[in-house]
Amino acid sequence: MVRGLTAAALAFPLLTAAAPAVAEPASGRQAVDLPVVQAIEALPVEKESRAGYKRSKFRHWVDTDRDGCNTRQEVLIEEATEEPRVGPGCSLTDGEWFSYYDAKTTDNPRGLDIDHMVPLAEAWDSGASAWDAKKRERYANDLDSPRSLVAVTARENRQKADKDPAGWWVPAASASCQYLSDWVATKTRWQLALDQAEKNALGKRAAACPNTRVKTDIAR
Repeated sequence: MVRGLTAAALAFPLLTAAAPAVAEPASGRQAVDLPVVQAIEALPVEKESRAGYKRSKFRHWVDTDRDGCNTRQEVLIEEATEEPRVGPGCSLTDGEWFSYYDAKTTDNPRGLDIDHMVPLAEAWDSGASAWDAKKRERYANDLDSPRSLVAVTARENRQKADKDPAGWWVPAASASCQYLSDWVATKTRWQLALDQAEKNALGKRAAACPNTRVKTDIAR
């Protein structure tokens, strides 16, 4: 499965006003391309609420294309730096992976988690509580954007847990600008809000990433 980009209507007024940064390709899909500072400013700032959240409200690790490999396995296959052998039940062997959060390489897929760039609980807090179950499922299994889901060491995924950038940041210095861009792109793609502490943390990180851009399409 190729992890391309899908899109729908853009809802942020600031992005809509920035005509050079928002393009509508021939496919009709709307794309965003902004310096990271502008992309952060374009996101709405709202108070968060976790009322009613349950992880089970985001159906995840489904086999959307019915090829025998679920979302977790699809990400592992596509992010492998050395192609694995795919066996019965989509078992993976003989591959190699790079966890960009901590700059570690492994040949053991069982030591990797698939991280939702913006954790499910954080997405709920930031606007997904208003979505229907189908949209939450699309979010939890978003193979159409390579930023949404990422294979990383289980240790770092569990350190991050459901924290936003005000509470956790990637330990590898070389990963900082990529993580910044990936986080902002995912919030932009899914039209999720920031809280004030999160926005402040992103702004501080952005100061060290002057050439970083956010490129994504808007999901449905």
